[in-house]
Amino acid sequence: MAHEPQIAPAADLAKSVLVPAEAYVSPEYARAEQDRLWRKVWLQAGRVEDLVATGDFITYDIGPDSVVIVRTGPDSLRAHHNVCPHRGRRLVDTPPGARNAQGQARGFICGYHGWSFGLDGANTHVPQEDDWQGALCNGRADLTPVRVDTWGGWIWISLDPEGESLEAYLGVLPEMLDPYRLQDMRARWRKWIVFECNWKVAMEAFCETYHVATTHPEFNAFGQFRGWARQEGLHSHIGYETAKDREEDAGKLRVGTGDARLSTAEMQRFTWENANTNTTMTMVRAAERLAQELPEGTPPAQVSAHWIAASRRDDAARGVDWPVVAPAHTAKAGTAWQVFPNFQIGQAVNNMLCYAARPYGSDPDRCIFEAAVYELYPEGEAPETAWTYTEPHEWPPVLQQDFGNMAAVQQGMKSAGFRGAQPNPYMERAVASLHTNLARYMQAGMPEAQD
Repeated sequence: MAHEPQIAPAADLAKSVLVPAEAYVSPEYARAEQDRLWRKVWLQAGRVEDLVATGDFITYDIGPDSVVIVRTGPDSLRAHHNVCPHRGRRLVDTPPGARNAQGQARGFICGYHGWSFGLDGANTHVPQEDDWQGALCNGRADLTPVRVDTWGGWIWISLDPEGESLEAYLGVLPEMLDPYRLQDMRARWRKWIVFECNWKVAMEAFCETYHVATTHPEFNAFGQFRGWARQEGLHSHIGYETAKDREEDAGKLRVGTGDARLSTAEMQRFTWENANTNTTMTMVRAAERLAQELPEGTPPAQVSAHWIAASRRDDAARGVDWPVVAPAHTAKAGTAWQVFPNFQIGQAVNNMLCYAARPYGSDPDRCIFEAAVYELYPEGEAPETAWTYTEPHEWPPVLQQDFGNMAAVQQGMKSAGFRGAQPNPYMERAVASLHTNLARYMQAGMPEAQD
């Protein structure tokens, strides 16, 4: 297919590979990504709940390309290139300092010469149209359409008019993640920043667990969580190894070591206060009751079962029903999926943490990085959230630790002494997977097998 060029076979990702630095630091490579990658893949561009009423719209920018996505009816969305076909002016401008534009419209009017368009992209008015002597017929005055689809509560767009369907592109993702009802979750917070690293460096900071013991040493007090990473075609996922009687802890609902009653409460409080992700206040409060509700010496598996059951019961009492996901499926699904090329979904039965990164212009040393935390809320009680530009020191402390690596990695990769990345074949296979698939699109930079 056009978006999957036939090149040399991928390296065996179960073995060590060398990832060349070109993909991270080369200006020429960064410029080539626009045509070879971003205009060929499906991109997560927003949440369905951001477009409630007919006429609601948002924009999404990827490099020089800008797309406007609009609700055209109760069950229909349309997407168009955000550019007037007359002289190329953008139809919708992003306000200064904002992540994207959003609003409500009956149609779109170009601010340059007044060409007008319906929500469906069809031209509705050209001043002095007769001057063209009929040359604007057959859609020449209409907006250029962009393919749009939905899955998991997200809006997805593809700039490739002849590419594969979203269903085909996602592969096993719906099978693995649909049981978590991601579409029913709503944002607790949404933050973004322009950061001093390549978009791949940003994504790789969160797609493996190998860094946790060193970058986030505070978590070592709660146990050693050895992680794995697996490739699933175009995408990859990560998770934790767990004991047979604690498969549910392979997800983000896990207990600590020692007196599990106490360490679980400590870990939940620490996570809430320092990461504000991967848990909810319901779970924190249920964990804080464990020492009163269970006797000393209760086995960790029983602590886990009691804590999860209590959290589920407490949420049900306030109108939040968790999906039921079999422990075996939880163990198989892991903790997070990397949707090629630039989106990560960290799923759980009642919350999720998502990351995304994309280029900032064509600068290989900068990216737009964003993160959002979602959870299940009672009907009508979800908070109103907006994308907030957040300086590095204002992010949760745990994420600040990751930021410290990201900028330093970008600088280090430019060193003459850096021979290329050598990801852990077991715990960092998602990194090798990203670059293997990236090379198929870019026709360059295939990871090299190392004996």
